[in-house]
Amino acid sequence: MATTLKLAMIQLRTERELEKTLQKAERMLREAAAKGAEIAVLPEMFCCPYDAAFFPAFAEHADEVRAVLSQWSRENRLLLVGGSLPEREGERLYNTCFVYDEAGRQIARHRKVHLFDVDLPGMRFMESDSFAPGEEITTFETRWGRMGAAICFDLRFPELFRAMARRGAQIIFLPAQFNQKTGPAHWELSLRARAVDNELFVVGASAAKDAGFSYESWGHSMAVDPFGEVLASCGDEETILYADLDLDRIARVRRQLPTFLHLREELYEVAK
Repeated sequence: MATTLKLAMIQLRTERELEKTLQKAERMLREAAAKGAEIAVLPEMFCCPYDAAFFPAFAEHADEVRAVLSQWSRENRLLLVGGSLPEREGERLYNTCFVYDEAGRQIARHRKVHLFDVDLPGMRFMESDSFAPGEEITTFETRWGRMGAAICFDLRFPELFRAMARRGAQIIFLPAQFNQKTGPAHWELSLRARAVDNELFVVGASAAKDAGFSYESWGHSMAVDPFGEVLASCGDEETILYADLDLDRIARVRRQLPTFLHLREELYEVAK
């Protein structure tokens, strides 16, 4: 089995019209597959403007979006990490990432565990006003091995990433939309820290910047290796970012600097 895989991060700009966004995402995924990508990752809220005013209405299209994600993965023979979208279950909305294998089968669903509730100078955003939090740690099997998924603000909680790593995840995918304040301060720092913490690959797929919305994404999608080295990164423009991931690198790093192999979890238990 090949241990090196080609990854594409689809850094697109979300449109107000769902159909326009879906058409653009499809074109970019087809281009990525034509250039040899085996895995593609879409951004957080890739099909819905990141604004509370849009979430309920766009959630009504969740089944339609899930159907096209399945179709895109199957037609392009891609493992597709479908960014995230607003999903309704009963009276609750969730910020949810669906993952599809190369045959178009859904193999994972991650509901954002940690909601983005912040009150920063010049910016206040309360995601909990719109969404309920997920309750599960998400890992899933692929033909390359086990992987994990998280969404944006989940990145700030190392316990979640450690749990996925302990379950055997080799790559953790993070659809995201850090903003113009938190992005320059913490985006690269946090991606590299989670990769170094757990000696695995971390892939942050962001939306492109769009000054037309009240919430401006930072962009700068990035793939980081188990030693914390940035394999690929971009600016805030709409683009497809590619990275080659050598999965054997995980074992090599863990042999050379075996912090992950020397965990003493019996000492880390939080007193109850």
